[in-house]
Amino acid sequence: MAMNRPIQVNEGDFDHQVMKASLPVLVHFGAPWCPPCRELIPILEKIAQEYTGRLLVAEVDSDQNPDLASHYGAGRIPTLLFFSAGRVVRESVGVIPYTSLCQIADSLLESA
Repeated sequence: MAMNRPIQVNEGDFDHQVMKASLPVLVHFGAPWCPPCRELIPILEKIAQEYTGRLLVAEVDSDQNPDLASHYGAGRIPTLLFFSAGRVVRESVGVIPYTSLCQIADSLLESA
C-alpha cells in the first residue's frame, strides 16, 4: 500500500512490507539517538510525499531490529537501501541531499 509518509518496519513485518511490496522501497536503517539519521527524517518525509503511489519509504530502527540491520549490512547508520522486486538494487551510507535522493529514486523507478 502506498503511503505519503515513511512507515515503520520491523523484523516481524519486513518481509511483507518490503520484500513483497508491489512498489520499489527505500528503507532507512537508523536510530533515534543518531543526529545524521534525524537529519534525514524531513528529507525522507518529503520523498514519501512526493513519490506517493510510486515509491514506498520505510524506516527500520537498527537498535530495535539488530538481526535485520546485520542481515542487510547496515552496521553504519544511516544506511539507505533501495529495494526493487524484493532485492537490494542500490545502497547509500550517510546523509544524502534531497536532490540526490530524488535522482536515485527516479533512476530506480525508470528501471523498475
